[in-house]
Amino acid sequence: MWDSFGFEFVNFYFIPGIVLGCIYALGAIGITLTFGILRFANFAHGEVMMTGAYVTWTLMAVTGALFGWVLHPLIAAIPAIFVMIVLFTIIDRWFYKPFRNAPTIKLVIASFGMMLVIRSLVQVLWGPNQITFVKGIAKPNSFIRDLTGSFDMMILVPNKHFWIMAGTLIIVLILGYLLTRTRIGKAMRAVSDSPDLALVTGIDVEVVIRATWIVGGACAVAAGVFLAMDIQMLETTMGFRMLLPMFAAAILGGIGKPYGAVMGGLVIGLAEELVSYPWIGESALISPGYKSGVAFAIMIIMLIVRPSGLFKGRTF
Repeated sequence: MWDSFGFEFVNFYFIPGIVLGCIYALGAIGITLTFGILRFANFAHGEVMMTGAYVTWTLMAVTGALFGWVLHPLIAAIPAIFVMIVLFTIIDRWFYKPFRNAPTIKLVIASFGMMLVIRSLVQVLWGPNQITFVKGIAKPNSFIRDLTGSFDMMILVPNKHFWIMAGTLIIVLILGYLLTRTRIGKAMRAVSDSPDLALVTGIDVEVVIRATWIVGGACAVAAGVFLAMDIQMLETTMGFRMLLPMFAAAILGGIGKPYGAVMGGLVIGLAEELVSYPWIGESALISPGYKSGVAFAIMIIMLIVRPSGLFKGRTF
């Protein structure tokens, strides 16, 4: 039944769901680390994703204008990550650190205000209109396998989807090594479990906080670039639209659990795509226009049924 079911389901729903889940996962990693270590919801995280994509596009445009050839988005994203890490550090130093010991609601409001400031700055520098990130149509690669001799299984994977999935896997593996094998990673986990106890044992909490911004910023830029590669355009609200699904992914996986954020992102991405598949008859289970509501519903259900998430994260 591959011709009638498998081809459409796998190529147009399952694989795009995995790709969307990878983007959610990378964004949710920064959110869950910030929430787990700094104890507040960083609403500016989506804008950092968006700004990182704009900086990446700028580097691609500059190299194209100066040298006649355009950098691959993944190559241009590397210097963009350093730019956004500097921005993240400045934001923390001048806008978040003064509220470090203040009630959490003040940090949340500060992050919401920073979200609006960053978006306005991007609109001033790059304009409010959409920008084409990568020109042209992405031609999918065809993978065909003869399963039984009577029909072929054809899987279509564009290069952009391959790079998004492979890049996410590499970043998650690097993050896993960082958190489990390095001294700063172990310190981050200790601060996430108990900041006071970590401080008593001699861990420099401020160093850990800076490391959290660096890791979160790098993952945010990667998520923003992957999103721009997927939709092939830039717009100043793209980060804000991703914010709710990323928070849902972080809550689903468990606050403070990076691997949980990855799993939560994949679940949310697949759920959003698969609910629009015509499971019964020719009509979609849910109209694609309401897919974002799926993430919100999953988040609410998880908060009611299992507030600690799939990986038993922190509850506040």
